[in-house]
Amino acid sequence: MKHPEAYKGLEVVVLGLARSGVQVALALHQAGATVIVNDKKSRDESPEASELEALGISVLCGGHPDDLIHPGVALLVKNPGIPYTVPPVQKAIELGIEIVTEVEVAYHLCKAPMIGITGSNGKTTTTTWVGKILEASGLHPIVAGNIGTPLTEAATHAEDKDWMVVELSSFQLKGTSDFRPRVACLLNVAETHLDYHGNLEDYVSSKAKLFANQQDTDTAILNWDDPVCRELIPYIKAGILPFSSSEILLEGLYIDPPYIDGDAEGITRTIIYKEQSGQIHPIVTIGEIALPGRFNVENALAAAAISIAVGVSPEQLAEPLRAFRGVEHRLEYVEEKQEITYYNNSKATNSKATIMALDALHAPVVLIAGGLDRGSDYMELLSVFEGKVKAVVAIGETKEKIGQVAALAGLTDIVLVDTEEDAASVLRKALQEATVLASPGDIVLLSPACASWDMFSSYEERGRIFKEAVHTL
Repeated sequence: MKHPEAYKGLEVVVLGLARSGVQVALALHQAGATVIVNDKKSRDESPEASELEALGISVLCGGHPDDLIHPGVALLVKNPGIPYTVPPVQKAIELGIEIVTEVEVAYHLCKAPMIGITGSNGKTTTTTWVGKILEASGLHPIVAGNIGTPLTEAATHAEDKDWMVVELSSFQLKGTSDFRPRVACLLNVAETHLDYHGNLEDYVSSKAKLFANQQDTDTAILNWDDPVCRELIPYIKAGILPFSSSEILLEGLYIDPPYIDGDAEGITRTIIYKEQSGQIHPIVTIGEIALPGRFNVENALAAAAISIAVGVSPEQLAEPLRAFRGVEHRLEYVEEKQEITYYNNSKATNSKATIMALDALHAPVVLIAGGLDRGSDYMELLSVFEGKVKAVVAIGETKEKIGQVAALAGLTDIVLVDTEEDAASVLRKALQEATVLASPGDIVLLSPACASWDMFSSYEERGRIFKEAVHTL
């Protein structure tokens, strides 16, 4: 994509309203483009339309007109969640019209250097954590992207002195061409979102676009323990700063002593930064980090590596690493009642995220799981069910599949909750069933291993209903 000013007098289609679509339309309109915004929602469901029309921007609601995409369209900016299979996108592909997402537009508008953070799990926690570290270190972070402020809106207000800290999904990255973050971090890769990408290869290649335009003056942060991350190394031009929780590295961020399967609990481990020169900087012990679980240790390693890459000294890292208390819906402590502890992990929209949460907990777990069926058999949950879970309460489209895995794991306390009622009632009933199955000292964990869209508008809605239900038990 060219700079938005290059589209002055040219027709640009923005597909999908929502907050990011509005901001993209405004930015391109201000650059002089002839902007047409289209959304399949009805006009009554699109309150943003009036704001745009008042500025002279055309808004078409209620479907995709057959003549929306034509040879005269210079650019299609697509909401990341809209699949490439919808007719307007297919038509643009046929006509050779460039298709981008908001990230590409924002990149061209942004004066501040960008930090791009992606991964199958841990993006929001790491992005938020980096923002807190940079702020505590006297820098000027702007946290945006897949969380918080739409990236285009943030980019138009950013200044040279700022650092744009951006959470990025594979959906967003797939629609980039020139995007070049100064620092890019890939946390991990799990088999997820295949209903959108079609196959794992497309998913990984979309994630890898984070590094595509980096140069040797940039930095790529990689999880050394993830084989997919390591496979990308030959294709990365930037300097690589790795992190690992299972290996002492020649350079980078690691844990000493490393995690080894079967280790006894109670071992004192320290986050270490080793410079290329070999100089070692102990930063903080794992026990000082408030967030539970090895996966949060890995998020801490990534956040520390990113911060070092932008100029934060190792000595400045300890306090913000200790002080961070996490993000809503990510293994979030809710309440303890009758000696039963409740955690909200609604952001666990794939099996790996649920496995990571279960591995972080050290008490018997009654698990509430289930949601949108994307075709997985959930057999990857089998071993962790055998070792960590005492009972399962399953909801949503996948309740039978998850119940079958629980049965194969030898569990006898398995409840499948009928989903004919409204979603909130189903979740409250699941919580009640889980509480009955729990004993003092146990944990009731909402960690669905599935997306929420079969029952809820978002994982946030699912998590908030769960928390409200816990508070009113």
